Amino acid sequence: MLDRIAHYKSLCAELSLSDTPQSYVGGAFVTGGGAKIALEDPFSRVILTEYPDCGAEIAKQACAASDAAQKVWMADFTAAGRGIVMQKIADIVDERHETLAQVEAVVSGKPIRDCRVEVAKVSEMFRYYAGYTDKLHGQVIPVPSGHLNYTVREPLGVIFQITPWNAPMFTAGWQVAPAIACGNGVVLKPSELTPVTSIALAAICEEAGAPKGLVNVLAGLGPTAGEAAIAHDATRKVVFVGSPATGRVVATSAGKALKPVVLELGGKSANIVFEDADLEAACKGAHAAIFATAGQSCVAGSRLLVQASIKDQFVKMVADGMQQLKVGDPLDKATEIGPISNRRQFDHVTAMVGRAAKDGASVLTGTSHEADALIVPPTILADLPPGSDAAQTEIFGPVVTVLSFEDEADAIRIANSTDFGLAGAVWTNNVSLAHRMAANVRAGTFWVNGYKAIHVSTPFGGSRSSGFGRSSGMDVLMEYTEPKSIWVETAQVPRVAFGYAPSE
Repeated sequence: MLDRIAHYKSLCAELSLSDTPQSYVGGAFVTGGGAKIALEDPFSRVILTEYPDCGAEIAKQACAASDAAQKVWMADFTAAGRGIVMQKIADIVDERHETLAQVEAVVSGKPIRDCRVEVAKVSEMFRYYAGYTDKLHGQVIPVPSGHLNYTVREPLGVIFQITPWNAPMFTAGWQVAPAIACGNGVVLKPSELTPVTSIALAAICEEAGAPKGLVNVLAGLGPTAGEAAIAHDATRKVVFVGSPATGRVVATSAGKALKPVVLELGGKSANIVFEDADLEAACKGAHAAIFATAGQSCVAGSRLLVQASIKDQFVKMVADGMQQLKVGDPLDKATEIGPISNRRQFDHVTAMVGRAAKDGASVLTGTSHEADALIVPPTILADLPPGSDAAQTEIFGPVVTVLSFEDEADAIRIANSTDFGLAGAVWTNNVSLAHRMAANVRAGTFWVNGYKAIHVSTPFGGSRSSGFGRSSGMDVLMEYTEPKSIWVETAQVPRVAFGYAPSE
C-alpha cells in the first residue's frame, strides 16, 4: 500500500503548506500552543501528523485581521474588481485540482472520485458568486412624502464560519465564496480533524489578489478558538455546518453575544418509493442517496420508505445491488465507498447498527474490506417501526432504515415524523402525486425521481433540527448583507415631522 505519510507530506509540499497544520492569519502561517490534535488517515489508520490547537488568542488575531482586510476589500476594490479576484481564485483551484483532491482523500477518507468532483465544484462556486459582486442592487421606494428613498445592501463585516469533516473543502468554498462576494471578511474554523484543504484555500485567495487577512483559517478546537471568535466584537454573523447537538451549542453562544446565525445541521431524509415507480431507477437512486460518501452527508436518504405492495421486491433489489458496490481505499479511483472519516463517528455508526439489531432489525450488509480501516459496509436495517431509534436518529454512515407505507397519506405522515426538515425525495410516474408529495413533505430540498442533485445556484437549508437560513443561491446574498434605507428630502417646502417651522 502507498506510504500514506510520505504521500501526505508530498501533497502538502506541492501546496506550499507545512505538513503540520498551522492557522492562516493576516496572510501568515501561525503555530498555536494548545493541546495536540492528531490527524489520522481513516483508511490506513496511521497518524499523518499532530499539531497544536491555535487557541483563543490566535482566534482574536484572526478576527482583527479580517476586520481590517474587509475594509480594504470594500474601499480599494471596485465591485467588479472583487469579481475579478474571485475568478482568479477559481483559476488557481483548477490549476491545483488534483493535488487538492488527493490531500482531501487522504485526510478525510472520501473516495478520490468524489473529491475530484467536489474540488471542481469549489471553483464553480467562486465563478458563480464572482458574477454577483457588481449586481447587489438596492431599490427606490415611492414613499408618501417629498423624499427620495432608496436602499443599498451593505456587507455585514466579519463572518465566522465553522465547517465539518465530511466535505472539508466543499463546505469551505460553499461558505467563503458568497461571503466575500458580498464584501465581507471571513474567519473560517474547519473541523480540527480535516483542516488542510481549508488552509490551502485561504492561501489561494490571497495569491489571487484578495487583501491579506480577508480569509483567515483557524486550525483548532471549538471550545477554545471557536468560542473566542464568536465572542469577538468584530464578528457580525456566525455560520455553522454540522450536527444538531453542536449547532445548539454554537447558537447559544452566538445568542449570548447577540450574533445572528445560519445553521446547516443534520437530516433524516425520507426517500419515498411508490409502487408505480421505475424500480430500477429508484434502486440506483437509493444507493446514491445513502451509500455515496459512505452516507456521511446531511441530505443522505437514510430512511427508505417503500410502498408495502413492493417492499420485499424492492429491498431485495437494493440488497443485491449493494453487493456490487466497490468498498475500499479512497485513493483507488474505482472505490465507491471509503471509510468513515474518524474513529468517533465510526463508533457511533457501529453502535447504532448494534442497537438496531438488538431492537429486532433485520440487518443486511454488503461487501466490506479486509484492512483495518474505519469501514462500515453498506447496510440495510429492516423490520423496525418508524418511531425506532434507527429511524429517528441521524446515523451519518452507509446505513439505511427501510420503512413501509400503505398509501400517500401514510407516506407523508411517516416522512414528517422526525424532528428534521432538510431533504426528501419521491419516486413515482404519477405527476400529480409527485407534486403533492413535494408540497406536503417537510424539506428544504425535495427531489422527484432523483436524489442528491445540488447546485450553488439554488437555495439550500432546512428547518427545525436541520437548522435555519439558506446558504446558497441568491438567498445567501441576503444572509451576508443588510439593507440600509436612505432618505433624501427633495420638497421645496418640506413637511415638518416634529416641532415648529421657522417664522418668515
